[in-house]
Amino acid sequence: MTQSLPGRARVVIVGGGIIGASTAYHLVKRGWTDIVLLERKHLTSGTTWHAAGGIVQARGTQGTRRMVQEGLEIFHELERSTGIGLAQPGTIHLATTPDRMIELTRVADAVSVDGIEARRLTPDEVHELHPYVAPDGLVGGTWWPLDGKATASDTTLAMAKHVKERGGRVFENVRVERVLVRDGAVCGVSTDLGDIEAEYVVNATGMWGNFFGREHGLTLPLQAMEHYYVVTEPIDGLPAGLPTIKTSDDCSYVKADAGALLVGFFEPGGRPWEPHGIPDTAEFASLPGEWDHVMPWFERMVERMPVLADAGIRLWFCGPESFTPDGQCHLGLVPGLRNYFAAVGMNSVGFLSGPGAGKYIGDWIVDGRPAFDLTEADPRRSWPFQTTRRYLGERVAETLDRSYSAIHYPFEQRESARGLRRSPLHEQVKAAGAVFGEVAGWERANWYARADVPREYVHTYGKPQWFDCWETEHRAAREAVALFDLSSFGKIRVAGPGSGEFLQRVCTNNIGRADNGRIVYTQSLNDRGGIELDVTVLRTDPDRYLVLTAASTVRRDIDWLERCLEPGESVVIDDVSNSMAMLPVMGPRSKELLARLTDADLSLQAFPFGTSKEIDLGQVIVRASRISYVGEVGWELLVPTDMAAYVYEQLTAAGQDLGLEHAGYHALNSLRLEKGFRSWGHDIGPDDSPLEAGLAHAIAWATEFIGKEALLRQKETGLRRRHIHLKLVDPQHLAHHDEPVLRDGNIVGKITSGAFGFTVGSTVAIASVGSGDQAATDDWILSGQYEVVVQGIRVAAVASLDAFYDPAFSRPREK
Repeated sequence: MTQSLPGRARVVIVGGGIIGASTAYHLVKRGWTDIVLLERKHLTSGTTWHAAGGIVQARGTQGTRRMVQEGLEIFHELERSTGIGLAQPGTIHLATTPDRMIELTRVADAVSVDGIEARRLTPDEVHELHPYVAPDGLVGGTWWPLDGKATASDTTLAMAKHVKERGGRVFENVRVERVLVRDGAVCGVSTDLGDIEAEYVVNATGMWGNFFGREHGLTLPLQAMEHYYVVTEPIDGLPAGLPTIKTSDDCSYVKADAGALLVGFFEPGGRPWEPHGIPDTAEFASLPGEWDHVMPWFERMVERMPVLADAGIRLWFCGPESFTPDGQCHLGLVPGLRNYFAAVGMNSVGFLSGPGAGKYIGDWIVDGRPAFDLTEADPRRSWPFQTTRRYLGERVAETLDRSYSAIHYPFEQRESARGLRRSPLHEQVKAAGAVFGEVAGWERANWYARADVPREYVHTYGKPQWFDCWETEHRAAREAVALFDLSSFGKIRVAGPGSGEFLQRVCTNNIGRADNGRIVYTQSLNDRGGIELDVTVLRTDPDRYLVLTAASTVRRDIDWLERCLEPGESVVIDDVSNSMAMLPVMGPRSKELLARLTDADLSLQAFPFGTSKEIDLGQVIVRASRISYVGEVGWELLVPTDMAAYVYEQLTAAGQDLGLEHAGYHALNSLRLEKGFRSWGHDIGPDDSPLEAGLAHAIAWATEFIGKEALLRQKETGLRRRHIHLKLVDPQHLAHHDEPVLRDGNIVGKITSGAFGFTVGSTVAIASVGSGDQAATDDWILSGQYEVVVQGIRVAAVASLDAFYDPAFSRPREK
């Protein structure tokens, strides 16, 4: 019988797996019943139907952990109402090397901030909790008692049942051919059974998400990969309630499954499936696979769990799972379109993330804003080149590999699909010893190797082999002069007759100050007062501004600014990052260096701190901005790309006798942390207000801007959370991010960024701390005794409201 689709719906959800069903479920729970869920084949098609059903809380970020925690509540809700096979036997993560044990300890430390229970185990304790795991060869493990499991298909169908019972509509065997767009917003979908008008559209097409998105210009990079697991015959005497085992060193997991054991693999050298396009007939794809590919890991698991040696195999299964280039899903608004949400690319954790992910999208649609910061999953972080077949084939295979086998050391770098975006000075800094990292496809000089130091990352949880190189760069900026290549920084042009008024409306600081050559450091806020942008604004012409931002956020920042435009505003916003190189020259001898190359007056009186102007440098014109992200006298030089090599040569030649050193991003980070400068996406984000973050100096209260009312309310009610500066008392310990912060023995927050501060002689960090029900006053902050949990060890720390280096901020203003 031919189905009859409605002509319109408030929300159309495309895809009937766990994510689509969950989104529909939460919308109807919130009272939005005018929704339609469209599934091309049958509910649970794609990857949901064969999901192993594990629910683990060991996620990498606070946002993804919150998503799983909220999902756990929903699993319980569905178990009570329908029954989905929910059980909570817990998970044991195993370590077979000391470094893996450190990694597990760091994760257990981090989740304590969120109230998640996890504790360390000895090998004997592992065996006691799971007698089928041999303790031989183990260093230890961690125990997560509230982790669980459920049946993926039952969960999805239970959600769909609730949707229909509450008035939502669910259709199977309907092919959505394209999303309809009008005036920069979605307006419906076109299907093989007719069009449906809609106010919102959610792309929950799973492993088809990349190809479906491409049809209407979206960038949602993901690739289906082969995923293998085996299920044994029933094992006599297998007790109920056995914990799930995750052993990253063996690239495997083991879950009790109806009296049998399911053994799954996340193996190195993952194999892409159908990179040219997934067939329409793949709704319940069971792939032949290459079992020799995973047999070494199965044999390792037989050694780890000898019970497997005598167990017959009932099922050898290979099915597709979708993975993304960075291992994070695409969850949220897509760039360039209003009311179009993506919810795809779940990296084989779609089932455990599904209930929380659907709630996140559903709440966002109903409330008009996300409930919490999940920047790491923002679809606007991706670039079109990341959707190419060859890029995905390389990078996504590495994602699958790293999801288990890799130890996530500080400073780790991706190794595949490199060299795609390069500074105009790439070859020059490479010749100077640069060791590169990668962000948004950019090759960036992270540090510079001396002749006696290997030009590679040798990963460790201690001080790295390039620690002395890092110190040399850091001290050059403090004591002489350092040259950075920051050409990957984003440069956004905002132009047009209304550009000044527009920027004033969306920025907290007084953009009018830029009219006099001033550099304006500012934030742009959402209506809750949270920080969406953290940027520097220059006025380059009467109706033209340059907004400087991080390489990783350019697409997001442009999209945010465009969404803030009002009808009729005469403003054009575009990305001009590739037209200019950025060469900061920083340190007490930077003025002496530049004076050798320019006729411009660089004195503080003629060229005050916080101003920008064009100057001659050698035989060319550059824009010099007297500003500093390192806390020293210095100038950021914006140079036309075609002249960058010339300027670089002039600077390096003129600085030879001044102690000039090349410096990379790691030195930039340690320098800015000594000065307490915030970094968006690390220290601050959409859930942090400037008042909480200690950025009140960038608020022009006399102006009107988005989010001002929220800040005024915060001023009136007082702050419950603040950003503070911490310094570890013992210089042997290193803190990087997410380490718990204790005040008087109680967890009050976490490190947001940390690095060794060579000038102050120990690790310095920025931390976000909360005071509970009382106000987070200066007295509350300074009256406590602080500790930071570093790899399971409580390390004493000193707290400060001001930076540990040059708190008066006098150094950049020296004559």
